[in-house]
Amino acid sequence: MSEEIIIAGFGGQGVLSMGKILAYSGVMQDKEVSWFPSYGPEMRGGTANVSVIISDERISSPILSECDTAIILNQQSMDKFEPAVKPGGLLLYDGNGITRHPERKDINIYRIDAADEAAKMGISKIFNMIVLGGYLKVKPVVELENVRLGLKKSLPSRYHHMIPDNEKAINRGLEIVQEVQKAEAQEAN
Repeated sequence: MSEEIIIAGFGGQGVLSMGKILAYSGVMQDKEVSWFPSYGPEMRGGTANVSVIISDERISSPILSECDTAIILNQQSMDKFEPAVKPGGLLLYDGNGITRHPERKDINIYRIDAADEAAKMGISKIFNMIVLGGYLKVKPVVELENVRLGLKKSLPSRYHHMIPDNEKAINRGLEIVQEVQKAEAQEAN
């Protein structure tokens, strides 16, 4: 098993921390893991993305030109990373602020309205954990128990009081993710 993931959105949406929690979860599951962040100098409000690779085998490079999964949280990231998803791969996106929805027919597309759900729950900081829960429903690359351990490992101890809210958000993401499209079968030449 090898899963190459790109998570992309605005700085401040929890893109890097979502990737870090996913990476730590893989470590807790005795997987080989790579976490490779990229963000502009403006950070909060600018674009940010992170590549995460979780594998049973050694990882030769953390740099991805294409991915198995793209988790997209804003329009700029949709424009940039939709073409990078391998045929048959997964694109999961939050509909908030998306003006051009995914157009490819050869990938699996799921939508999660995590920003709206976080607002309903009254805790905007858990937005990224709702998204993570939705992703893990569609592709359970790590076990939920290891995600809980990953949360404890990646969050500073002063934020451990928020772990129950984060777990609630993950569980909510498991419930609200919606399939938009299954990849069309590719014809053999």
